[in-house]
Amino acid sequence: MLSYWCEHAWLPEGLTSRVLVRVGGDGTITAVERARPEPGSHRLPGVVLPGFANAHSHAFHRALRGRTHGGDAAGGTFWTWRDTMYRVAERLDPDSYFRLARAVYAEMVVAGISCVGEFHYLHHAQDGRRYADPNAMGEALRQAAAEAGLRLTILDTCYLTGGIGEPLDGVQRRFGDGDVARWRERVEALDRDGTDATTRVGAAVHSVRAVAAPDLPEVAAALPGRPLHVHVSEQPAENAACHAAYGRTPVELLHETGVLSARTTAVHATHLSAGDVALLGGSGTAVCACPTTEADLADGLGPMRELADAGCSLCLGSDQHAVVDPLGEARALEYGERLRSGRRGRFTPAELLKTATAAGHATLGWPEAGVIAPGAPADLVAVRDDTPRTAGAAPEQVPLVASAADVAAVVVAGRVVASEGRHTTLGDVGALLAREIERLWA
Repeated sequence: MLSYWCEHAWLPEGLTSRVLVRVGGDGTITAVERARPEPGSHRLPGVVLPGFANAHSHAFHRALRGRTHGGDAAGGTFWTWRDTMYRVAERLDPDSYFRLARAVYAEMVVAGISCVGEFHYLHHAQDGRRYADPNAMGEALRQAAAEAGLRLTILDTCYLTGGIGEPLDGVQRRFGDGDVARWRERVEALDRDGTDATTRVGAAVHSVRAVAAPDLPEVAAALPGRPLHVHVSEQPAENAACHAAYGRTPVELLHETGVLSARTTAVHATHLSAGDVALLGGSGTAVCACPTTEADLADGLGPMRELADAGCSLCLGSDQHAVVDPLGEARALEYGERLRSGRRGRFTPAELLKTATAAGHATLGWPEAGVIAPGAPADLVAVRDDTPRTAGAAPEQVPLVASAADVAAVVVAGRVVASEGRHTTLGDVGALLAREIERLWA
């Protein structure tokens, strides 16, 4: 039995002082008590939060950070950024993908992330042919997450067309399986062979650009009861293409083809009509905002308060990893709403914390996680309250001022996996990232 003593801990009922968290041998919380420290208990400083969930990740995009803002890319758009992303995608194989993803997931761990949803479409060899193991790239992700020490949901992504009515071209051939039946056969094999105590499998539609309308119902029917994610209306050009081809918005098309439901998460949901908001809320679809990526790619600001008020559960992702900082993403969600509305306090600190914890875990198929309560995984993030950023803040407002740099310790399944910015088994994450990214660009 382990126990962790917290000066302040964010429990389901709110911030609570002097809390002892008891952990069983299986890594779950057995009891949460108001108590003094006990002999042998581990002290966690500052404010202790539940483990964060990163609900939308493209691990290989991390290699683009700091390399898309000059030269030919200066003053570009999402679409010119995508060209650079494709150059990285064509260089990876299962071994290099494993090494890069392990480094990226380790970066997430030291930032307090205990679970990640990998929107996985980098499936096949450079020429589009399947590896001997058709899920070799998915297995690389599973191994990477296991060594980094966080939970993983592989959101295996159906990606069949390079645009509406257009064939896959160039590096995009790595993404496709030819048709829905072959994609479904492969993802069901991944679900049988690639799951373990820390890995779950869900499905994803890349976008209405990448899966034709007649195929959407079959994708939605795969892996019933599992998470189903989809990029939605990230760019105005996507909306225009969908309307030209189908006479409706992406949200309307997804609704009519049975994609939207309580197990679905719409990623981005940036450029929406009032009718789109009502359809997403009425279907119980969750929405994953990726505020730092949406800012970096000049995507725009989505109607997040309106989506929440319509009934959508909001969660957060770091997407292309321009920043890996769950607290920063939560703060950016609030700041975006302030910029849109001219008003402060669009989300309370408790609402923002939920987007980064329980709501994200639920959309990834881990509804038991993301809270500090008996029966939940013992995932704890200790955030210092005495740094230059957090000193003087009221404890209940620390999530509004802290960053990943203020994370003192990270516990996943009862085990300390990071301390003071270092990974307990992988060590210096910056050096690990530098080595793997330099290899890709060499």
